[in-house]
This record gives sequence, C-alpha cells and structure tokens, in this order.
Amino acid sequence: MKIAKILGCIAATGLAVCLGAGLWFNHAYNGVRAMPDVKVMVITPGSPVNKIADELHAQGIIGNPLAFKIGARYHQILYPERSALKAGEYELPSAASARDILRILRAGDTLQRRLTIPEGLMAIEIVELINKADGMTGQIADIPREGSLLPETYHFTRGTDRNDLIVRMQKAMDTTIEELWQKRTEDLPFSTIEEAVTLASIVEKETAQPAERPRVAGVFVNRLRKDMKLQTDPTVIYALTEGKSRLNRPLTRVDILRNQSPYNTYYVRGLPPGPIANPGYASLAATLNPEVNEYFYFVADGTGGHAFAKTHIQHVRNVNKWRQFQREQKNLAKEAAITDEDTGGVQDEDAIIETGAPDSQE
Repeated sequence: MKIAKILGCIAATGLAVCLGAGLWFNHAYNGVRAMPDVKVMVITPGSPVNKIADELHAQGIIGNPLAFKIGARYHQILYPERSALKAGEYELPSAASARDILRILRAGDTLQRRLTIPEGLMAIEIVELINKADGMTGQIADIPREGSLLPETYHFTRGTDRNDLIVRMQKAMDTTIEELWQKRTEDLPFSTIEEAVTLASIVEKETAQPAERPRVAGVFVNRLRKDMKLQTDPTVIYALTEGKSRLNRPLTRVDILRNQSPYNTYYVRGLPPGPIANPGYASLAATLNPEVNEYFYFVADGTGGHAFAKTHIQHVRNVNKWRQFQREQKNLAKEAAITDEDTGGVQDEDAIIETGAPDSQE
C-alpha cells in the first residue's frame, strides 16, 4: 500500500513536471515578443542552431533561446527534409514569437534590398552606382555597351554578385525592346532595334516630362523623314565626353560647330552611330510609337517642358521667349547676389541661369 502511494506521488509529480514544462514551452515558444522596431540579422552559411538562437536572444528578438533550440530540434526530427535554417539577411518583424522566427528562417524569406537605376544614365554612371551599392559582392571591371541596360528598380539579396545584376539588366533590356519592337508603328525612319534604342536615348536626354516623350519622338521622326539634321545638344555632350563622364559645364557654340564626331548631330545627318545613354521603358515605347504631329522644332519654355513649333519662324519666336526668360532669370540672380553681398552671402549664377532642357533647332 505504501509503495503504491509512493508510486502515485512520483507519477503525479512527473505529470505535474511534464505539464509545467509543456506550459513553459508553449509560452516561451509561441508567446509574441514585442520590440521597438524591426531587426535585421545576417545568418552566415553553416551557422549551427545553438549559435543562431543565442544571437537572436542577444539582439532581443526572442526571449528564450532554449525554447527556440527545442523547437528547431523538434522540426528536425519530424520534417528532416525541410527543417534546415537558411543562410541570408533577414528583416525580422517587431512582434513575433520564437515559432514565427523559426518559420521565417526555415522558409528562407530573406530581406530584399533594392537599387533604383535612374533613366538616362550612361553605362559608366550605372556601373559606378552598382559598384557603390551596399550588400553586393564583386566589382564590375568592364563597362557594358551603351544602351544595353534597362533602368528600373532591381531587387537583390545580400551577397548578390554585381556582375550578375548587370546580366539581369541586359536581359531586361533585351526582353523589353523585343516586346516593344513587335508593337512598333509601321514605316518608321529606322529599321533596326539598335537604331530604335539610339533614338530613344536621345528622347530620354531631351525631356524629363513623361507626357512629352511621344511628342519629342515625333519631332525627331519628322526630321529624319525630311533628312534634316537632328541638332540635339545631348549628342554633342556625348561626343565631347565620349560617354566617360559628365560635361559639368554649359555647351558652347564652339563645341557645337567645331566638333566633327559622328555623335555630333549638328555635324552629321541622321542618327549617331549608337546610343548616348540607357533609355527607360517610357522613352523606348515613345520612340517606337511616336506622336503623329507636324512639329519640327522645340525649345525649353522655362517651366521644365518645351514649346513646339511647325515652322522655323514659329521656332524663332519660341527661342526669343526662352532667351527673354533666361535674361529675366539672370537679372533676378544679380539682384539676389547684390542682396546677399549685404549679408556676406555668395550666389552661383550659373546654377540659376542654366535651367530647362536643350533644344532642337535647324
């Protein structure tokens, strides 16, 4: 009888211990732990569960590393084929349980970084951006062909090779231009994809206004059909820098008239031998489906857009308005500089005067 009581006490104690352990584990494993903000953590390849658990606890992401370890072992026994914790960079939520964190690490839901490539950059500028981007490995040594990279926002994970991103950008450009080429307007004054990208790069550099791109493309298409020189300033800049840097100064009349590069569209007729930048989707689409209009000229209007003209006489009027606007801006700048002299300030007039986009004129 006494033995039976002893065994009963042992059993009851064991049951209580098991129940208590179960309650503890449930609370420690499933209880949500709140943090002030999300946490970013890097799991290196080959990291053991114990090390991961301790690091999570050290950063305050989980409350009890033992519960995390037990949960990880439990899944390893039940689901050996899908229980491994994957290496990578993770953005862990501010409110999560150890179970939630374990699920994220098993699924490999790594942090997606992103890099936005602005439209209209030269290939050398894009390479510079990518080489400076944080979270990637390797360096790009060779500058890709101008016009071969599609500007947009690219997502990547920590450790992505920079050269792999270049390949993605090239494939994106190839796919995009092929799709748009199939939907192009008939009877365009160019016959190859390379020529389309070249003209799109000029359109891209001439206007930053989305609504203007089809109209600007229409102007250049009209000029090509009439065998008129394109006479666009961005091509002169590319001729001067050879696509290796920004000009960092205003164009001069000497630049335009004396530079005999095939990229100088004041000097040669037709398209330059290749793109002068990397155009975005909108400029590519506008070039392959330009606005049908009767415009042959355009000049900056002082608002960030352009004034378009059908005849040279109309264009001269628009140019005079633009020059009047520049004079007014210059006078305002001088007045501001005089005012600043009284307070010891200095104004950079060129930064105020050099406004608007380049013009196209015959």
